[in-house]
Amino acid sequence: MQHVLSTHVFANHRLTIAWLERILQAGIPAVEFFCAKQHLDYHDRGQVAEMGHWFRDATLKLHSVHAPMYTDDVWGRSGPHAVITITETSKPKRLAMVDEIKRALEIAETIPFRYLIQHIGVAGEEYDERKVDAAFSALEEISLFARQRGVEVLLENTPNALASPERLVTFLEQTHLRLNFCFDAGHAHMKEGIAAAYGIMKSRIRSTHLHDNDGKSDQHLFPFAAGGSIDWKSTMELLRSQQEQYPLLLELHDTPDFVHALDDVKEIFDKLESV
Repeated sequence: MQHVLSTHVFANHRLTIAWLERILQAGIPAVEFFCAKQHLDYHDRGQVAEMGHWFRDATLKLHSVHAPMYTDDVWGRSGPHAVITITETSKPKRLAMVDEIKRALEIAETIPFRYLIQHIGVAGEEYDERKVDAAFSALEEISLFARQRGVEVLLENTPNALASPERLVTFLEQTHLRLNFCFDAGHAHMKEGIAAAYGIMKSRIRSTHLHDNDGKSDQHLFPFAAGGSIDWKSTMELLRSQQEQYPLLLELHDTPDFVHALDDVKEIFDKLESV
């Protein structure tokens, strides 16, 4: 299966060509950009242009981009105003958030990529029909903007009452939006379970997020690491059943020793393929 690494693993560092070269040298063929201002400032044309120039000659490919979740550079800690969520029911506020996501999509004009990974709501958010309507309005606009740039929007199963696998399927049935899914194994492990979530989502899965946790917290641990409780053997059996549809994409917690962590990442891909 194709191997992809999310830059989430060093999201507290500015994304530079030096980091991308280290990923390439580790034998990883593709990446997913994680949009966070302290890491990849999609408003910074200079940062995007510099990487675009490098990607033109590099064998490393940009597979996908994770939509921004905050407008600040401290993971939303500056206050509720910094949270980007397409379930915002205030139209002026939601339009401003949609514009933020559009700025991230504009990366495709410099560095082509295939998928934008989008959440519906934030962790723990309760179900509300008004929020569903807001998400529909936002996604209509985001999807059109994405398609014009050769990008497909994928909805990710998220640990809240709006974006469980069942809710996502119902949402697409009700709205008739032609969207597919990013299957997040760690999120599924925290909620309905990996087998149940995969069974609901499998026909529409086009990408993945693989990481481990204790079944309670969204820890983004390295697979097979201490503290994680996912059964990776059974998970890989499921993933192999539709393997032509998606890659194995690791979305791991930021680690200060990223250079050493790259060796671990390569070993994890090998171990996942062999279990």
